[in-house]
Amino acid sequence: MKSRQRISIAQTQRLQLNVGLAASIRLLGFDAPGLTRYLQEQVADNPHLSLEPPQIVPGEWLPRWSEGLRRLGGEPVADTTVSAAPSLIAHVMQGIARFTAPGRERLIAGALAEALEPSGWLGQPLATIAAPLGASVPEVEAVLRKLHRIEPAGLFARSLADCLCLQAAEAGCLDPVLAAMLDHLAMVAAGDIARLARLCATTEAQITARLRLIRRFDPKPGAQFDHGSATVREPDLVATKTPDGWQVALNRSALPALRVQKPERRPVTPEARALWSQARGLGRMLENRNATLLRVGRAILARQEGALDHGPGALRPMTMADVAAAVGVHESTVSRVVAGASVDTPMGTWWLRRLFSTRLGHDAAAPSAAAVRAALTRLVAAENPSAPLADEALATALAAEGITVARRTLAKYRGMLHIPPAHRRRRRTRPSKAGRGRDVVESP
Repeated sequence: MKSRQRISIAQTQRLQLNVGLAASIRLLGFDAPGLTRYLQEQVADNPHLSLEPPQIVPGEWLPRWSEGLRRLGGEPVADTTVSAAPSLIAHVMQGIARFTAPGRERLIAGALAEALEPSGWLGQPLATIAAPLGASVPEVEAVLRKLHRIEPAGLFARSLADCLCLQAAEAGCLDPVLAAMLDHLAMVAAGDIARLARLCATTEAQITARLRLIRRFDPKPGAQFDHGSATVREPDLVATKTPDGWQVALNRSALPALRVQKPERRPVTPEARALWSQARGLGRMLENRNATLLRVGRAILARQEGALDHGPGALRPMTMADVAAAVGVHESTVSRVVAGASVDTPMGTWWLRRLFSTRLGHDAAAPSAAAVRAALTRLVAAENPSAPLADEALATALAAEGITVARRTLAKYRGMLHIPPAHRRRRRTRPSKAGRGRDVVESP
């Protein structure tokens, strides 16, 4: 049988994203640095677009600087006896084994590690650390200089100026002008640009340029080891505590201002009209992106004010569907917005995605998984280093606090928090060869 070709007409339906919608969705997933790079590319190809660099307002600092700046002014700060995160201690102990010699040097290094605050700073003066060891302050300082080689730069700092100086030296930008500014941080914090310029014998433009560098440093390098912390220099949102409650705003110091310049004459050619249309469309999409990010961020943090006040341990169970219903957008929109976005708080910089947490159990009063991880971190931080708690013991301790969790689930959370198992957390002691103090010995 011979086959014959037939011509037929059929009607089908399909969904297809146009160029504008695809670009709008792409903008939602950008963080601050990625958005800046994208806008720079668009400005290079479109004469109707221009970018103005982010404006740095002297005297205005991100919330994560609040504790260090309060110390400059002599104001009281939170209790510094809180133990550092177990993941930070584990990271530091690896560095101690790498950069110090066994024996007395490692004994001093272990004492310095025990004095670490969650911020990564030393919480005690060197004289206080040296006295129980029978060591001199210069001897402790020599070991401390070796520990400054542990990344990230700024760990084991003794003050905010010391922390920033270590980071500037590591970045290779510690020139005489920046060093003089770090010696007068109170003026830097107040934004006294004119006085700093006279003091450093330079121009106000040079002072402003170095102020931008300082603001990009991390005043709390130890906070990077907390679960959910965002290791970004410029977050997308800023959360500050005011007399009226928590306020959430866009971080304008991270975003350049996009200007759409209207042409002097009406575009005639198709190419000119297309460029003008693209410029206006990008301006609208950027406004929508910022507005959506702000609405989603406010909806998230309105549900997690307890975490803003008391830390990640107070995170409530929350899903993306909850936020989508409150904002009036699709759940996929929330997912795209929080993919790489971060918020700066007085306790550090957090990923928005990490603020979502499932509920353990079906009971409405059941804690969130994030709260369980925070309780686990607290238990490990408070344990005896020479007799760390095994997973079963940790599960029993959590059950005594009303948190029931299986051992396998607890082991999974411990891995997420980068906490080693008990046999690797054990730090035994033995008499030192010099007969002064005791040497720290890590369990294999």
